[in-house]
Amino acid sequence: MIGGRTYNLYPRSFYDCSSLTFCLSKALTLHLILDRINNLVILETLMPVSELVLLRDNSHRLFWCLKSIKIEINHMKSFVTLSFFCIIILVSCGGPSKENKSLTIKGSDTVLPIAQKTAEQFMKASAGASITVVGGGSGTGITALMDGNTDIAMSSRDLKSEEVLKLKTKGINHQSAIIGVDALAVIVHKENKVEKLTREQLEGIFTGVIKNWSELGGDNMEIVCYSRENSSGTYEFFKEHVMDKKNYSATVLNMPATGAIVQSVSQTKGAIGYIGMAYITPEVKTIQVSYDGGKQFFAPNFENAMNKSYPISRPLFYIYKENPSASLKAYLDFCVSPEGQKIVKEIGFLPVQ
Repeated sequence: MIGGRTYNLYPRSFYDCSSLTFCLSKALTLHLILDRINNLVILETLMPVSELVLLRDNSHRLFWCLKSIKIEINHMKSFVTLSFFCIIILVSCGGPSKENKSLTIKGSDTVLPIAQKTAEQFMKASAGASITVVGGGSGTGITALMDGNTDIAMSSRDLKSEEVLKLKTKGINHQSAIIGVDALAVIVHKENKVEKLTREQLEGIFTGVIKNWSELGGDNMEIVCYSRENSSGTYEFFKEHVMDKKNYSATVLNMPATGAIVQSVSQTKGAIGYIGMAYITPEVKTIQVSYDGGKQFFAPNFENAMNKSYPISRPLFYIYKENPSASLKAYLDFCVSPEGQKIVKEIGFLPVQ
């Protein structure tokens, strides 16, 4: 109810549904009806999933806490704008049961496309299964696993030693599953004349030592570096394996998501960035990379990644607590099955088998 009025944003054909409530304050609520089967799709339609934080209470109810203070809802041609300091979404999941089939996956934006597609296919094949997928970065997913706010942490890097220690301190024994392999592509504006870069040159660019494309055989143009935020596993991997663990320059622009890097590089002539191979689009140009001082250069494509000649590749992880529930184990088994790995390949990543 808002101002004494109820907004029902659902078609009359939705009979099998769950309840969604926006608690705007103690007195104001907006009640929606959601199709139980299409729960994941509708949640992503309602708002950017990167803006959500998942909490779970002792009554097996899911609480989504929206970080932004204003959202727009466009659902079934109905439109509502809400401006409040805090919005909490309550998804009714019924009472406690012996086997809760609802799963939450949170973390790496690189792994996000795999989780979204495999979750979609798994839910179609598994009656009663409900999977919610949220991005935000590898570090965000790992923290959520520590806090009990997700069933699976998606990560584009392995756990750090301090993260393993924190998990043990909280009494959490974890397991990891490699669900795919990614080649990390370096991208520039498609009109950039530079075609090849060595690892040392990439290090110089992102540490701020090399500042102009003319130093690399390109036009006299300032280099504009785009990176992921420090909560991203891709940020950590690039720093460790490409920059030789050196710090990023203070001039590097940190972006909240991989798609934002692609868009920024496509619109900025002097730009350079790095993305997962599955995110490559015709709007940007990929750079051939050498890890032997310029003797051999390799492009970030599927063939080079498969034969391991392309030097910047990494495994993609699902991290979860040991002794998983039956529903979690069934989903994990699906992801590494031939059908699940076919999805991984179709998206643009390398299968693990």
